[in-house]
Amino acid sequence: MVGDITYIPTWEGWLYLATVIDCATRKVVGWAMDDNYRVPLITSAIRMAARNLSLPDGAVFHSDRGSNYTSAEFAAVLEQLGIRQSVGRTGICFDNALAESFNAAVKVERVNRTAYPTRKKARNDVARYIEVRYNRQRLHSGLGYRTPREVLSEHQNSQAAA
Repeated sequence: MVGDITYIPTWEGWLYLATVIDCATRKVVGWAMDDNYRVPLITSAIRMAARNLSLPDGAVFHSDRGSNYTSAEFAAVLEQLGIRQSVGRTGICFDNALAESFNAAVKVERVNRTAYPTRKKARNDVARYIEVRYNRQRLHSGLGYRTPREVLSEHQNSQAAA
């Protein structure tokens, strides 16, 4: 899994979006939004991911070296969930390219085309984009032009058949 934080402008101020993406399916499996980017924002996103996925032993979460992601508080949550932590090199955005790519997609395909008068409007719109458009409808070239939901379903079906 990979994760990152991005910001969404509203007339009330910034809304921060933390995401957790499953690398195998490109599905956003955890996300959280708030008016700040403190550690509880990212812990909410990783806890959602842990509820939504059956995590294998030794699951890894990768992020940049932001102070939230390198905090003792976040490390304790990962340990509690049985997730190993990985962080990229300082100043090298390519180390977290999948998360950065999602941030670009949500901004280009949704956020930059919309004016949000309130954080609530932005939260509802971005949640709908993630759950309906990105995870269920958006085709990904890296997935053979399938959706994240299709790839996850194929994986789950193959596991059930085995």
